[in-house]
Amino acid sequence: MNLKILLDVARKSIFTSFDKSLSLNKDYYLSKYDELSEQRASFVTLKLNGRLRGCIGSLDACRELYEDVFDNARKAAFNDPRFEPIELRDFANIKIEVSVLTPAKKIDYIDKYDLKEKIIPKKHGVILEYEDKRATFLPQVWQELQTFEQFISSLCLKAGVSSTCLENNAKVYVYEVMIEREA
Repeated sequence: MNLKILLDVARKSIFTSFDKSLSLNKDYYLSKYDELSEQRASFVTLKLNGRLRGCIGSLDACRELYEDVFDNARKAAFNDPRFEPIELRDFANIKIEVSVLTPAKKIDYIDKYDLKEKIIPKKHGVILEYEDKRATFLPQVWQELQTFEQFISSLCLKAGVSSTCLENNAKVYVYEVMIEREA
């Protein structure tokens, strides 16, 4: 899979929001890169001066990869509720990272110790579902939250649930990613 083309789609989708006279030729991309028409889930992460500036993605593959990256890039730039929309003056300094997810696999576990044995740090992204709440961390988050305990407790916090949810049959899924980032 040519992941560099995904960076191109992401960057141009954001730029065309600033300059409405420009648009991307979706048919050109799809005719040249077959993988863009595959149904895949993706995340687009934006960083400014090395700090997170936006991250939006899809956990379920329900549309073409082209559409998923295009839409997630714009949402990461302008609709991430944690940040103000990016401004044109910051756009040139934004670094983009695109992660394409493998389908998530449910993990059956007995308790958190069993779960710890089944999750592979730095390889697995994790989805936590409990009652009506759901959250995920991409595998890249392991670089900041390096222990299983830090990772899982922060994921529970992100989901808005207690870490005791693992004793109450919270659903846990893992996935892997293919990553491309701008230098």
